Amino acid sequence: MNRRYFLEGSTAIVGTAVLSHNLFNIFYWGDSKTMTTSKSQFAITKPEEEWRSILTPEQFRVLRKHGTEPAFSSSLDKQYQEGTFVCAGCGQALFTSDTKFNSGTGWPSFFQPIEGAIATTVDRSFFMTRIEVHCSNCGGHLGHVFDDGPAPTGKRYCMNGVAMNFVPA
Repeated sequence: MNRRYFLEGSTAIVGTAVLSHNLFNIFYWGDSKTMTTSKSQFAITKPEEEWRSILTPEQFRVLRKHGTEPAFSSSLDKQYQEGTFVCAGCGQALFTSDTKFNSGTGWPSFFQPIEGAIATTVDRSFFMTRIEVHCSNCGGHLGHVFDDGPAPTGKRYCMNGVAMNFVPA
């Protein structure tokens, strides 16, 4: 075997392994870098260690590291009782049950948030551009908003159920 072919082949194998690992992390876990939101300061800020101590590991991964829960894994997807969906990180009211609808996507979906409850950022992970939705009080990642929802807004706020709690009316 020629030394040149050996070096080229080795470089290709190592490069593929590194790229595959990074792509897997981005596709499965989402981009965990800190993203700039439409609101630069939040009323509730805590060190990462404190967030870890008050959230479950899955809540921490979604709310603080911009992760996504598996589709159809949240009981909140089928929660249609009258009440309010609140941020699991800080308790801020985010959506009311009268704005919830079944999108068929496997995640709780709403056509309108409570006024002032959310902040947004541009998310360029997964080789596409989406609008990421955050709690306006603590900055926790909630999900994404799309332009394929029902009237009257035409919006679909596709939220991670693990990022919210439900408070019955």
